[in-house]
Amino acid sequence: MSAQPTQSIERTPTPTPGPTLKPSRRSTHLRNTWHLGIKEFHSLARDMALLFLIVFMFSVSIYADARAKPESLNRASIAVVDEDRSQLSTRMVAALQPPQFITPEQVGLADMDRGMDAGRHTFVLDIPPGFQRDVLAGRSPALQLNVDATRQSQAQTGAGYIQAILADEIRAFVHRVRAPAPQPVELVPRAMFNPNLNASWFAAINALINNVTMLGILLTGAALIREREHGTIEHLLVMPVTPLEIMLSKIWSMGVVVLVASSFSLQVVVKGFLGITVAGSAALFGLGTLLYLFAAASIGIFMGTVARNMPQFGLMSILVLLPLQILSGGVTPRESMPETIQYLMSLAPTTHYVSLAQSILFRGAGIDVVWPEFLMVAAIGAVFLGLAHRRLRHAIATMQT
Repeated sequence: MSAQPTQSIERTPTPTPGPTLKPSRRSTHLRNTWHLGIKEFHSLARDMALLFLIVFMFSVSIYADARAKPESLNRASIAVVDEDRSQLSTRMVAALQPPQFITPEQVGLADMDRGMDAGRHTFVLDIPPGFQRDVLAGRSPALQLNVDATRQSQAQTGAGYIQAILADEIRAFVHRVRAPAPQPVELVPRAMFNPNLNASWFAAINALINNVTMLGILLTGAALIREREHGTIEHLLVMPVTPLEIMLSKIWSMGVVVLVASSFSLQVVVKGFLGITVAGSAALFGLGTLLYLFAAASIGIFMGTVARNMPQFGLMSILVLLPLQILSGGVTPRESMPETIQYLMSLAPTTHYVSLAQSILFRGAGIDVVWPEFLMVAAIGAVFLGLAHRRLRHAIATMQT
């Protein structure tokens, strides 16, 4: 029997696996923060209430604030009790005409208080009998002007308007010429940064600054509470993400939303519809806004960890936003506040943001002027970021236990 030939089988050596390239910890953090931020955009797109709030605050609200504050007295209601019935009193009544006043209503002495009590008249002027005779005799008679002080905006400026108008008419009647009285010193005013003294300039810019503060805090705090109310916070706890990544994702995503909305409002609403001239650089203002939103969003996250639901967060926001907006120098100059309030508000980022924003938009300041405010906003924002991170870690640890 012949022997069978043997067949040799060659085996291919198994390749040894090489070292795998693991992503660095920094790139992992950045990727997680990026994807969590994108998730915030999707969540915000489904929240129609917050979307409406953003659009309203940076469009209709700013336009209304600029137009709702009249630059001068406009169509104030006035009544006149003319007991003199002279040529001078007739000229005085005829001078109180639109647009400052509604055509004066002639009333009797008995109806003067009744009209004020009913709210029909903001001003009631009483011209006493013999007024023209006393003026021509140089006896300086008195006029009575009743003012309804509950109508604060008109009452503050209306009395000054009436005094100036009547003084001009009396001077023209006595001297037979309408010319101002000679002054010992000539004062030449020079209005800087707002030559026409247009009140809507200040109102619109101040409303824009206040809305950046409001939405910078509200959106980030609401984003964190929305995770809790929708039950998605439990999903984040089982994912390989850190509290810092969760917090930074909400800060950058909501900050981008507010920055884009405020930039659009500055260019379209403030410059376009209102026709307001902005002296400074919009890019520098955007950089300062982005830095400030870092601090404001940290405050919002801290508040979101304290409040348990949206109603609590809303009530807490009132207690935080009102002092920040009223005492930051945007409404009232800080120099007129008590020194204790000035010191306390210097620790708030809003004070420095209002200062840099007004310097850039009103006075055209550059980075060489506002860099101290930039540094203060960054430093205060870092402190609030640390406090918010610590509070968020504690809140997440409490949920896990």
